[in-house]
Amino acid sequence: MFVDSHCHLAFPDFQGRIDAIRAEMADARVDRALVICTTLEEFASVHALALAYDNFWASAGVHPDSEGVEEPTVEQLIDLAQRPRVVAVGETGLDYYRIGTRSHHDMQWQRERFRHHIRAARQVRKPLIVHTRAASDDTLDVLRQEGADCVGGVFHCFTESMDVARGALDMGFMISFSGILTFRNAEALRDVARFVPLDRCLIETDSPYLAPVPHRGKVNRPSWVPHVAVKLAQIKGVSLEEAADATSRNFERLFGLPQPARLVPTT
Repeated sequence: MFVDSHCHLAFPDFQGRIDAIRAEMADARVDRALVICTTLEEFASVHALALAYDNFWASAGVHPDSEGVEEPTVEQLIDLAQRPRVVAVGETGLDYYRIGTRSHHDMQWQRERFRHHIRAARQVRKPLIVHTRAASDDTLDVLRQEGADCVGGVFHCFTESMDVARGALDMGFMISFSGILTFRNAEALRDVARFVPLDRCLIETDSPYLAPVPHRGKVNRPSWVPHVAVKLAQIKGVSLEEAADATSRNFERLFGLPQPARLVPTT
């Protein structure tokens, strides 16, 4: 019924806990999850989860905030993105939040890394998973310059303005909402959710981060994505079933996936 379109199940928080995570998902009617890659070094672990479980898929990419890691080439990203059960390129984008004393020019390495991901996505014709923080103008500019509208994708864990949402939608991207949507001080984000058409919305946990109310402050997990769906349904004035169905169908359409069989937890 529900889909977690963005989670980090290869992170240490979940080591040795995948069977329990899957059982919790089944109990919560969360039937699928996209496991996100943040470094080349992490890819093997991410990909192994997608190969091992028929309701997990993987992405291939290097997070913009990952420093001191192997830098991806376009050719490497093309290779990884064509592996079985890899359905997207990313997590990629721009993040200037921790720029510190560095200048805009000093962040050129992030912009070049982002361009590599977009070029790879265009080559393999797979959608992009875009992260943007304190860098929305540059994020939209680079996407436009590199012709990302021909592959589209999703702005994940959206926290930006209405104008940024409009720019993303104009290029054919979807908008994904996380547990932040449930936070008391997130009314501006709820306004964005009202604006984004339901057929362009996804839901996610970004676990282990950003646990939704009523679990805020805990280690997040895919089984809590229904809390995001509940809030989205309230904002949109639709039933929970309608919100769940729409976001699930959007997930299938974006990543080229069939409707699932019922999840059976590992015992």
